[in-house]
Amino acid sequence: MIQVEHLSKRFGDKTAVDDISFRVHEGEILGFLGPNGAGKSTTMRILAGFLPATSGTARVAGYDVFTDSLNVRKQIGYLPENVPLYLDMRVNEYLTFRAQLKGVPKKDRRASIQEALEKCGVVEVQNQIVGTLSKGYRQRVGLADTMVHNPKILILDEPTIGLDPNQIRQVRSLIKELGKKHTILLSTHILPEVEMICGRVIIINNGKLVAMDTPGNLTSKLRGGATIHLEAKGPFGRIKACLEGIPAVLSVKGEDESVAPSGARTKTHRFVLETDKGRDVREEVFHAFVENKENKWVLLGMKKEAVTLEEVFHQITTREAEEAAGPLPPAEGPAPKGGIKETVSGLLKRIKA
Repeated sequence: MIQVEHLSKRFGDKTAVDDISFRVHEGEILGFLGPNGAGKSTTMRILAGFLPATSGTARVAGYDVFTDSLNVRKQIGYLPENVPLYLDMRVNEYLTFRAQLKGVPKKDRRASIQEALEKCGVVEVQNQIVGTLSKGYRQRVGLADTMVHNPKILILDEPTIGLDPNQIRQVRSLIKELGKKHTILLSTHILPEVEMICGRVIIINNGKLVAMDTPGNLTSKLRGGATIHLEAKGPFGRIKACLEGIPAVLSVKGEDESVAPSGARTKTHRFVLETDKGRDVREEVFHAFVENKENKWVLLGMKKEAVTLEEVFHQITTREAEEAAGPLPPAEGPAPKGGIKETVSGLLKRIKA
């Protein structure tokens, strides 16, 4: 539905978008991530037909963004970061006005507005003045505006910015529901949100595309080996030795005896296991405790530590920033061997090896 090839945008001597290429498939919710100033909003404005590119090509629903922008705008619903609502109009008046501007035929207008109101959960406030609504309801009205002409594609730039946790959950559920019938390009800073609703993500930094994959694949590529936290009762030394003997367990760290809040010593021990990449040893750990049940070994809890998309985002963008800055010059004496410079692609190749 969206095809971007070698897209670049420069403002004077500043490059905001630097030769990026990606695709958004029909029916997909694609997360578009990057730190502030990375080029996300600029890219979205180009795709929505509000900003020309310096070079490259972009097609939306088969139409060229630069030579056929009118047809492109008919295919998309664009929600900018700051929703430009008319605060002195009633919700239904505002949506009627927007439907007229977007060329919705008069005979279809009422039904289109009603459908948008229902999808976005603003039927009950349709007669209220927009300026009297909460931030969450204003965002919903903005989403209804993007949908009033029934577009195939939604381009949403920070749709949950400024919302409280309850409002974020409401808008997130709405976007997930909209994804059943629309192709969505979603920009957001709330990364757990992306993990929950996006099938794929792309990350840009300093205008360049630095990663593109599913959230699960990105986290597994950067995770390395797994970390497992274990809590158990029994003889500390024997349990530790048994855990160290499990294939794929690289190291075991443990506390000989934990101290209860009252200060009384207990026989509960905590262990941290580091394992080979791609190996899940929890089943072997469980069987080890079952086999030693007669020795009064008790497994109280076991949890595999997950790498979040937030950690992936931090690793990728900070390493790219280090690369852009280059190695720091030494205060005195010869430059140190090596350096901190490393590309993201190099990082991923090293981890895979």
